[in-house]
Amino acid sequence: MSEGRSPTAAVRSDDATRRDAAVGENATIRSGTVIYGNVVIGDDFVTGHHALVRGGTTIGDRVLVGTHAVVDGDCTVGDDVSMQTGVYLPANTTVGDRVFLGPNATLTNDPHPLRRSADLVGPTLEADVSVGANATILPGVTVGEGAFVAAGAVVTEDVPPRTLAVGVPARHEELPPALDGENVR
Repeated sequence: MSEGRSPTAAVRSDDATRRDAAVGENATIRSGTVIYGNVVIGDDFVTGHHALVRGGTTIGDRVLVGTHAVVDGDCTVGDDVSMQTGVYLPANTTVGDRVFLGPNATLTNDPHPLRRSADLVGPTLEADVSVGANATILPGVTVGEGAFVAAGAVVTEDVPPRTLAVGVPARHEELPPALDGENVR
């Protein structure tokens, strides 16, 4: 733990009936970050400043949650994931291993914001997905293994594995050979 704090110093619980957060070894939790109770985080976790991780979330090993990024609860995040500054993951989102989310990538879970009641279904990002800066992925969408979402794209439907999603609304194109393969740290 860096910045001279024990893991519990940066961890907050909004409800005394919930269990405390569990943060693995070698965590770096920067100032202003809030981690709710009932969160499980693996080893080598790193945050930027003012990140937020809400309850019911499980985060794997070697994950970065960037400055002002929000993991809005009941999410599952795999190993070796990088969420850059300003990323938003809504409740009920699943993120696979080795996923990269560029600055201000926004995932959503509500198909009818403030208009009517609906089940909140977050997106699923399978292993080795890359999402460019300012891309938006709508509720219930699955982005297949090894797919690439271009910067600024608005993804309204499932993206097949190893496919490029580009444009507004996103259309699917063949993934260029230079972008094919696993993400590396």
